[in-house]
Amino acid sequence: MKVFLVRHADADADIPEGMDDAARSLTAKARQKAYAHFAALKPRMQGVGRILTSPLVRAVQTAQILALAQALEVPLRVDRSLLPDMPVGSLDGVLAEHRKEDLVLVGHNPSMPAMAAHLLSLQAFPKPVAPGTVIALEVTPGSPGAQLLFFAPPGLPVVTTLGG
Repeated sequence: MKVFLVRHADADADIPEGMDDAARSLTAKARQKAYAHFAALKPRMQGVGRILTSPLVRAVQTAQILALAQALEVPLRVDRSLLPDMPVGSLDGVLAEHRKEDLVLVGHNPSMPAMAAHLLSLQAFPKPVAPGTVIALEVTPGSPGAQLLFFAPPGLPVVTTLGG
């Protein structure tokens, strides 16, 4: 199965009055940048069967933009295991449950790079993960060590190795 780990795009630093951090939305510039970035990755992200996202507004918006940019007509669901304070291991059950379909998981920093490191059997993810970055992995549920397919931060070349 392929797993596309996505860090949400840039969110507004201001928290709406009377709301909490969960209500922060994407900036207008981030929406445009994310759309272009995700559209460019469409040929590399074929076969997605489901999008799961953190319930926080900025992650849901990122997931919606990704679905639009790639013309994906697949289920888009909120999953609390993608909240920023959840342990990395909480996603193992999600992967096992959806082991027969390629997934997009939209979440936060540091949980997305931590999940990538966990799946790749690394101590820590070796690259900074900017907002809007996609980390694509080939995962065999129940087997150790996923394989990196690509690492795609917005505005930078897509790479297929983490060295250098």
